[in-house]
Amino acid sequence: MTTVDPALDADAPVSALDEPRTIAPDTRYPDLSGPSAPSMETLLPAAEADLNPVLARSRLAPLPPSPTGGTEPAHAAAFLAACRPPVAITATPAPVRRGIPPHEMGVADLLAAFGEGSLTPSSVLAALRRRWADRERVGGAILAEIADTPDLAAAEADERWRTGTARPLEGIPVAVKDIIDVAGNPITSGSHTTGDRVAGADATVVARLKAAGAIPVLITATTEFACGAPNNARYGPVTNPWHRARWTGGSSTGSAAALAARLVPLALGTDTGGSIRIPSAFCNLTGIKPTYGLVPRTGVAALSWTLDHIGPIARSATDLRLVLPHLGGPDDADPVAAPPAVLDAMSAAASSTAPAGELCVGVAAGWFTEACDAGVLAAWESTVDVLRAAGVRVAELDFGDVARMNDDVMLVMTSELASTQEANLDRFELFDIGTQVRIARGFVPSAVDYLRSLRRRVLAQQAAVRAFDNAGVDLVLTPGVGATAARLSDVTVEVNGVRHPMQGVTGRNTGVFDYLGLPAVMAPAGFVDGLPVGVQIVGRPWADESCLRLAELIQSKTPHHRATPN
Repeated sequence: MTTVDPALDADAPVSALDEPRTIAPDTRYPDLSGPSAPSMETLLPAAEADLNPVLARSRLAPLPPSPTGGTEPAHAAAFLAACRPPVAITATPAPVRRGIPPHEMGVADLLAAFGEGSLTPSSVLAALRRRWADRERVGGAILAEIADTPDLAAAEADERWRTGTARPLEGIPVAVKDIIDVAGNPITSGSHTTGDRVAGADATVVARLKAAGAIPVLITATTEFACGAPNNARYGPVTNPWHRARWTGGSSTGSAAALAARLVPLALGTDTGGSIRIPSAFCNLTGIKPTYGLVPRTGVAALSWTLDHIGPIARSATDLRLVLPHLGGPDDADPVAAPPAVLDAMSAAASSTAPAGELCVGVAAGWFTEACDAGVLAAWESTVDVLRAAGVRVAELDFGDVARMNDDVMLVMTSELASTQEANLDRFELFDIGTQVRIARGFVPSAVDYLRSLRRRVLAQQAAVRAFDNAGVDLVLTPGVGATAARLSDVTVEVNGVRHPMQGVTGRNTGVFDYLGLPAVMAPAGFVDGLPVGVQIVGRPWADESCLRLAELIQSKTPHHRATPN
């Protein structure tokens, strides 16, 4: 056992800084204080790849013909062709539930109830508001209720359902993470540095939800700038509805807690190293980190511009399949947003079907199983057995040097964070300890280190596609997070009876897919000592729909996602 100063733990609570903790060795982030081990071990070939990791994707294959007869932008269309069309799994949507309280209903349930006239959006909003008033149930998840507009929007939704003019998500309440702009509302990124900032316009993703009929109703907590400590310096921690002494996971901490506590049926989160998927695993939710570029990030505070993703979280894959199509596509503002050709291909996949027996799912061991509690591994193996019983073929897959990719994730994230927060460095003391540590780390690597990590990303993306091809698999299933929810008292997790600093375990299986830009879904997989654990489904680029369909297949065969906290 090794004693480590908790100031080096990015998520140590401020109150813990005076007293060292005893932890297991080799669980912290890579040491970036030297010339960087992943930097010089293997020199990269000259001009091997474009330094822009998005544009460089065009080198994966010749540009395919456009459905309209021309050609589409190389940065997305060629990448799509290289990865072949997403596999189309036969959809197995969850049956609509009736006769349950409105707060237990998901998106599909509510839409069915609105269509039948058994509920109205206004009545559901009133029922949810009664739950928002219970501070113990809220547990710090809600930062603000969106004033005035929800009631007006609900009244309009009532009328649209009455007159047969309902839009696809008409009347669905949604919570929005506090780094995503909602016009006229305080959006502070969970930081003292932002003061009393009020958003001047809706983020693209919020505007699209509104256009589809959804109703933003809550601003929910985040860690500071989506990277700070669980004990947020401005608002405090968010407690996990499954165990109030545990954390919900971050950084989409309030969005996950609001869903788990049945305060809303849908929420928006962001994911740079696992910030949608980690809280989904900890809170028994289903969340998707879409393919990089699918959902525009306009109006969302940046953490790391080459790693940031925006996505929805819900309580079932069926609900996410209803929502995701309304979020994607270019907005003429985010330079890496996917072009229409990608959306057309994804839409075609969504409308096609194939039996489970035609599907091959890869299982990636090694890195993804090495820092996992036995209970988490058992849940993953049980899920693999469920797929085999459904007729799915299973094959082993090797993603290569995942450890190096994990190092590169942290190097890129902290370097870009330091850059995005340059204007606030004269107020460094206002950041919480987690943000301070990560910003400080961002100033350690050299420019060459940073650019080499970006150049390696292109090679890693190519290798990932080859790994799918070589194994003959359509999707990959990994354990989700290697442990159950972290203790708020000391920010540790337990793996096989040994307590570790949270950050050495929680992002280990998730961050590499932010680096690769691949779509990844976290889905409930069962419980360990009464706390939720998840499995992660990863697809080829733009196979978001296929990932959700596999999660839907799993949820049609297992009851885990229906469980609720006491």
